[in-house]
Amino acid sequence: MAFAITQTCCNDATCVSVCPVNCIHPTPDEPDFGTTEMLYVDPKSCIDCGACADACPVDAIFPVDSLTESLKPYAGINAAFYADRAPAAAGDPAPNFHAWGPPVFDRDIPSDFAPLDVAVVGTGPAGMYAVEDLLLHTGSRVTLIDRLPVAGGLVRYGVAPDHPSTKKIGETFARFHNHPRLRMRLGVEIGRDVTVDELAAQHDAVIYAVGASSARSLGLPGEDLPGSMAATEVVAWYNGHPDTPADAIDLSAERVVVIGNGNVALDVARILTADPATLEGTTIAPEALARLRSSKVREVVLLARRGPDAAAYTGPELLALAQRKNVDLVVDTHDPEIARAIDTAAEGSKAALLRDVARETVDWSVPPRHENRRIVLRFHSAPLEILGDAQVRGLRVTGDVSIPAGQVIRAVGYRGTPVPGLPFDEETGTIPHTGGRVEGRPGTYVVGWIKRGPSGGIGANRACAHETVGSLLDDAVAGEITATPRRSSVLGKLTRRR
Repeated sequence: MAFAITQTCCNDATCVSVCPVNCIHPTPDEPDFGTTEMLYVDPKSCIDCGACADACPVDAIFPVDSLTESLKPYAGINAAFYADRAPAAAGDPAPNFHAWGPPVFDRDIPSDFAPLDVAVVGTGPAGMYAVEDLLLHTGSRVTLIDRLPVAGGLVRYGVAPDHPSTKKIGETFARFHNHPRLRMRLGVEIGRDVTVDELAAQHDAVIYAVGASSARSLGLPGEDLPGSMAATEVVAWYNGHPDTPADAIDLSAERVVVIGNGNVALDVARILTADPATLEGTTIAPEALARLRSSKVREVVLLARRGPDAAAYTGPELLALAQRKNVDLVVDTHDPEIARAIDTAAEGSKAALLRDVARETVDWSVPPRHENRRIVLRFHSAPLEILGDAQVRGLRVTGDVSIPAGQVIRAVGYRGTPVPGLPFDEETGTIPHTGGRVEGRPGTYVVGWIKRGPSGGIGANRACAHETVGSLLDDAVAGEITATPRRSSVLGKLTRRR
């Protein structure tokens, strides 16, 4: 019986490298790698060895015959990816086996090369993939720095608590925290406790993996009203981020509007409508769970400018949302084009996944007093103004429609923030670089969202880190950065003093 990859796939391609029969695609060297929502197992080629399931860092791979009811659709999703796939061309490995040959190493470092002292700023996936590359493929000594007192970054504070499999990749990263060539410096903020120049002076190279922690603004009238907030704050609240107070979110209103329909918007809607009992035993912040038990929220509206064929969420996340018990999912068919787009959508598309979802032309003048909590998908609606005087009372959208709500949450993307002392591109919210090399700062590198912008999930950072570490090692071999003796206690003294 074949295996199937399911909802929590992180796309880091660990499974690809261990599969003996090359039945998992797209692979990192294929054009559609990084653009598909997940990876897929070919059921006709799979030999049921289980190597992929053993290697998966997020427990996303299972035998087809053991899929739970909610995961059973993934057997068909995996198979559908290969339905129109062309057979192997002449000269390709046949029938489907990897073309095994002599080992090839893409890290060409002289054997007498002195170990480097490298600082990595940020303990999220991007930073940890860079750390993994440095520790496993070089003799570098690594100082791992984070401004927060707990390591984990996006995995700890950005993944929804009801996605424990995704959070499990943190265990993979954590095994490096006790590596003999790694030192941890938590609670250290660049610009406050140590400057970029001081950090550079104490290390041969510095890699910044500081992510994109701020939220994009829409510039709407009323955006600064109490009750208007960014999804980043909500995510931080339910994950217990130390910068976010326990009472940051007001749950006293029956309806909440979320502007945006990406995966983060779905996460927020899912948590706000969840039965608190289903969140017990997860990593949700205890204070957030306590407030959810007394929540008055009955309905969350996800607002999208475009139609269901151009939704920002991924298919797996929508499938999971549609299969929840005791929470209704509804498509607001205020525009006839919405139903038409769903009914005529190609099989397997995001719009087609909505065919079995309930439809309703919502009357916004009626309070949400339905038997179950519910999530409403409202397409073809752009936000125009957040309504209210001293508090959010609703949202005006295109078509001169006002949606009463006590909370409006912006889930329209993340944005990087400047690192004091490093160049910054205000337009893109990134640090200017070439192949990960920071412009005008020899020996300084970037990786992750601060490098490429807020795009790609956890696994995308693996290839990103591979490029950056490759640039760093190329510079070392070329003599542009060199290993020099350091006094290891200097950084500790600086941070303790401040």
